[in-house]
Amino acid sequence: MASNGLSYDFTTRPELAGTFGMVASTHYLATAAGMAVLERGGNAFDAAAAVAFTLHVTEPHLNGPGGDVPIILATAADPVPRVLCGQGPAPAAATIEHFEGLGLQLIPGTGQLAAVIPGAVGAWLTLLRDHGTLPLRDVLEYAIGYAEHGHPVVTGVTRTIGAVADLFRAHWTDSAAQWLPGGEVPRPLDMLRLPALAATYRRLLNEAEAAGSDREAQLNAAYHAWYEGFVAEAIDAFAHREVFDETGQAHRGLLTGADLAAWRPGYEPTVSLDWRGVTVHKAGPWSQGPVLLEQLGMLDALGELPPHGSAERVHRVVEVAKLAFADREAYYGDAPEAYAAVPDLLSPGYLKDRASLVGEQASGDLRPGSPGGREPRLPKFLSEARSIAETGATRDAMSAVEKVESTGRTRGDTCHIDVVDRWGNLVSATPSGGWLQSNPVIPGLGFALGTRAQMFWLERGLPNSLAPGKRPRTTLTPSMITRDGVPVTAFGTPGGDQQDQWQLLFLLNHVADGLNLQASIDAPAWHSSAMPESFTPRTRAPFDILIEDRFPEDVFEGLRARGHHPVRSGPWSLGRLSAVSRDPETGVLRAGANARSMQGYAAGR
Repeated sequence: MASNGLSYDFTTRPELAGTFGMVASTHYLATAAGMAVLERGGNAFDAAAAVAFTLHVTEPHLNGPGGDVPIILATAADPVPRVLCGQGPAPAAATIEHFEGLGLQLIPGTGQLAAVIPGAVGAWLTLLRDHGTLPLRDVLEYAIGYAEHGHPVVTGVTRTIGAVADLFRAHWTDSAAQWLPGGEVPRPLDMLRLPALAATYRRLLNEAEAAGSDREAQLNAAYHAWYEGFVAEAIDAFAHREVFDETGQAHRGLLTGADLAAWRPGYEPTVSLDWRGVTVHKAGPWSQGPVLLEQLGMLDALGELPPHGSAERVHRVVEVAKLAFADREAYYGDAPEAYAAVPDLLSPGYLKDRASLVGEQASGDLRPGSPGGREPRLPKFLSEARSIAETGATRDAMSAVEKVESTGRTRGDTCHIDVVDRWGNLVSATPSGGWLQSNPVIPGLGFALGTRAQMFWLERGLPNSLAPGKRPRTTLTPSMITRDGVPVTAFGTPGGDQQDQWQLLFLLNHVADGLNLQASIDAPAWHSSAMPESFTPRTRAPFDILIEDRFPEDVFEGLRARGHHPVRSGPWSLGRLSAVSRDPETGVLRAGANARSMQGYAAGR
């Protein structure tokens, strides 16, 4: 296929095909660990957990044990996709009044105040207990080995450590002790050891095996050790320490051991939309998942897609995204009114009405709709001048990870995992949070707490207003496709607010245009910066489009003519997708992974 001078015959690596199993993730060592688990007889859920624990070691700037994960899964016995929510909620003491008492209008993006209950490990232990087959030792040994004996550290980790090294030396000395061996920033491919994290996982395994030989009893004991035992005790003690954050001051945390003990990950149905012969499944409005479905529905309402690679297509996709993400700001959150709004947000009539707002020129306005006659309400902050970023200043999530702003603010990004096995089990997961740059290392544990609470608003009465026990409206958003009720594809990407823009491009490439998984991932990408960032400082650039400069010049000219501000990005810089698939008729499994970060990989046979 070729359009507008772009060719898709060449891909950065082949689309893999086989019949045994496929693993794709954002780091090649983690992918290899998952494949090794499949080879020793484990299923897709065992493999996905092995990948996840390994990513805690190999991509600590993008996720960690103190972070979160939403998982979409379908089993060979029950093909109906379900969500396993590893997104922890706000602590019991996290109230708007508390932050008002500190004189804050936004929750800081670093430090103790933004910590929520760390849900990632609980979700993986639950997945293993309910759907895995192997003992915990067989799953954890890869992460323990890389943490204990070392692994060649990738460039992104060293750049991130370098960006926050001064902060570590001046304020977060426990982090300096771990991430600055010998007082120096590690160099790319240096062997990086994380002995404290290795010891944490070894103790977790020992406490699990002390429960006896029964696999379920071991996993329950591991869960207890994490959420009521030695890990919860260390977190409880750490949260009382004052930690310097991006406000320029030190604050005590709100998270307690009692918060961890009271929480459990849970299963819930997906939100889905029928689209072009398939059904696309996402997590609910506590995530940004439904925004992908809204975009698909609006694009269908507008009729035939403009040609692949054209300015017309970029324009239409961007304008639809603006409308869908405006709805996100007005209606999404972990609140009853958000769940009630979803059917109306995805109704054909509403999506057709929304699509009719797409014009020939770019819009810079936030324009939420009125699903079911509701009156939209946007956060007041978004009407203030400080919510608008300087034109051309916004970047993709990954580039923001490796820098520190003048305020001391830092950012993190995310990982992604997809696995399919020979039995037809399928899983898509997007681990994130607990970044090495989000909070100091917890003494004795070797990992940091996350900062997901920064996604709450401190304004009352919004679906995403802060409240104790409430999940922040996260950007983490794995995806699954079914065809005739049978799961066929799992896919996703890191990227913060860009995740459901880049995933939309994948779906258009793969389902609408017929490109294979790898070609769909490799195709030139773009995203709009018009939607408010979910991360502090919550700004937006209404007319900016970041676009890979593999596009020909006439595309840039066409976008300018329509009122957009195209910002050239590197030729291979946007999107870090991976995907796996299974053909139910033939049993053939396929996989593809992103080459842009130079560390994502797929493996299979």
